[in-house]
Amino acid sequence: MTTSLTGRLALVTGAGRGIGAAVVTALVEEGARVLATDLGSDGVKALALKYDGQVVARTLDVTDADAVEALVADAERTLGPLDIAVNVAGILRSSSVVDLEDEDWAATFAVNADGVFHVSRAAARRMAGRGRGSIVTVASNAAGVPRAGMAAYAASKAAAVMFTRCLGLEVAARGVRCNTVSPGSTLTDMQRALWAASGADDETAARGVIEGDLAAHRTGIPLGRIADPRDVADAVVFLVSDRARHITMHDLYVDGGATLRA
Repeated sequence: MTTSLTGRLALVTGAGRGIGAAVVTALVEEGARVLATDLGSDGVKALALKYDGQVVARTLDVTDADAVEALVADAERTLGPLDIAVNVAGILRSSSVVDLEDEDWAATFAVNADGVFHVSRAAARRMAGRGRGSIVTVASNAAGVPRAGMAAYAASKAAAVMFTRCLGLEVAARGVRCNTVSPGSTLTDMQRALWAASGADDETAARGVIEGDLAAHRTGIPLGRIADPRDVADAVVFLVSDRARHITMHDLYVDGGATLRA
């Protein structure tokens, strides 16, 4: 068995940048064709140009159930059967709970939880009928460890993890595997935005994440580095490959040991 994905078709959400773009690249390198989707078009169009013939770019709002169903149906008509679906689209709106606005809570769940439901349901309906397929949701280690100022994000990611596990249980007998990858701090635009909000420069902020923050009840990163998006993408590739053929309903932490797997 290898991680080769030659001949397989993958759908990736949130593919325009960061972890999503890294997942697209890793899948392409293993031979997959990829339907790269994002709310904005620039990032996915750039990937389609870079990987001409292997990547198809589409805009998609994962919060719109009808749009998701239409895109998956069209992809199966024009590109072929969907073998892989990777949920990466996500947002973070940081705030203490007492100051958290209703619209920020709702928007966070709309993308991070509802979006995962919409995409996974559309993919699983078709995969289960064929008796094969793999769905991976990129969640967060915040789903398992409380984080100050991140209640909406953490709760939405926890919902996405448990949803994916439940889906995995329901479709296991029909040959579909469902897993989650839970990154810790990763060098993405989302991470940089958090650092910018703190007022610290990137180098100082990164050092603080690696060393931990006792006042925020946050451990550091034992491996001593911030993750690169490719670290997460490689975990995704493993889980969708035949090398993980007996793994389902699993939550793989990719955080350098930051949560001490609490």
